[in-house]
Amino acid sequence: MRAVDIIEKKRDGIELTKDEIAFFVEGYTQGDIPDYQASAWAMAVLLNGMTAEETTYLTLTMAESGEKLDLREIVDVVIDKHSSGGVGDKTSIAVVPMVRACGLPVGKMSGRGLGFSGGTLDKLESIPGFRTDLTKDEFLDQLATLGMVLSGQSMDLAPADGKLYALRDVTGTVQSIPLIASSIMSKKIAAGAQGIVLDVKMGNGAFMKTLSDARELASLMVSIGELSGREVVAVLSDMNQPLGEAVGNALEIKEAILTLMGQGPDDFVEHCLEIASHMLVLGKRAESKSEAWKMAQESIDSGSGLEYLRKLVAAQGGDVSFVDHPEKFPKAPHKEILKAHKSGYVHQVHARTVGETAVVLGAGRSKKGDAIDPAVGIMVKVKVGDQVEKGQTLIEIHARDETSLAHAKRDLEEAIKIHDEAQEPLPLFYGMVSSD
Repeated sequence: MRAVDIIEKKRDGIELTKDEIAFFVEGYTQGDIPDYQASAWAMAVLLNGMTAEETTYLTLTMAESGEKLDLREIVDVVIDKHSSGGVGDKTSIAVVPMVRACGLPVGKMSGRGLGFSGGTLDKLESIPGFRTDLTKDEFLDQLATLGMVLSGQSMDLAPADGKLYALRDVTGTVQSIPLIASSIMSKKIAAGAQGIVLDVKMGNGAFMKTLSDARELASLMVSIGELSGREVVAVLSDMNQPLGEAVGNALEIKEAILTLMGQGPDDFVEHCLEIASHMLVLGKRAESKSEAWKMAQESIDSGSGLEYLRKLVAAQGGDVSFVDHPEKFPKAPHKEILKAHKSGYVHQVHARTVGETAVVLGAGRSKKGDAIDPAVGIMVKVKVGDQVEKGQTLIEIHARDETSLAHAKRDLEEAIKIHDEAQEPLPLFYGMVSSD
């Protein structure tokens, strides 16, 4: 078997066999196949696509390339969730303790932000002392004792994906839907959860710009899950405007805490209840989504979700007093309010512009290794469809210095559009995809 024959076969739109995919992925991971051949293969996949079977073979080969966890040895069932990334998406921080409070174990590995999409680990590190670098043994021990863990990927999971993704990033092949699906699902399968809820976002603040692309990606990942023996449900959600109000690390942690206190923004609360409900049904803790929704809501109303967040923070070395007193989080020295220049209806709150502006303020990274400022960020006080009056607060900017504040003001003035005509609110969700 030769790499060039596999490249030519995919170039000509011919389906690859399981053995051919395994040969190519293993060869590239081990260094036997050079970057230039892997680049050609990735471009052929981008141009000609892959069948669900091919993508499943690719996913499983990448999952097998490193360590794999079997969490069934520790708890009866573990459900994971994954978001395709967005602006103001602090969902895991609220949902993980909510779901655990309903009796379902959650072992979640999260990532850092890069570009305009924030990372759960960066947000959690706004809590003094909170450890996101648990070892494999620490991860498994905490899952066994607390039934809940939220950490970074410290294990050697799916190294083939890491190597291939780095190549895709510099060869213009990141947007290949089969390669995106296999990248996400190989890590999730290696991490050991039996069920996975996928939050696939679409819009100007997401990687998938159109609903059709988001649905195609979701359908493919659900199919991979089914073919690999995992139960997977994908929710299609909007990312044309930020989720909730807060965009920025400490600001988002505070919003997640307030949500568990019953004081969260309506859209974010609904989003959390939706994701939590699917996790509870998938994890056989509820027979129907309506029953699961009530359970998740009760975790907020009773305070049990907040109590599990306290336990999570304590277990991973964080200062629990910040959960009890969110006002303790650091505050940026400069705060400025942008107000409506006219009365009317909000037609746009451009998610990507808000996210990119947060990066300029220091809440995200322009490149890997950049320092994160936990205090800075943006509070977005309006949603598409809202009626506003002249002089009403639209946005609060939390900045470290006057230079970044000036840049943020200029960019955010363009992010919000107000017109005289009424505007329908944006939907939170566009449906779901499952194997049923």
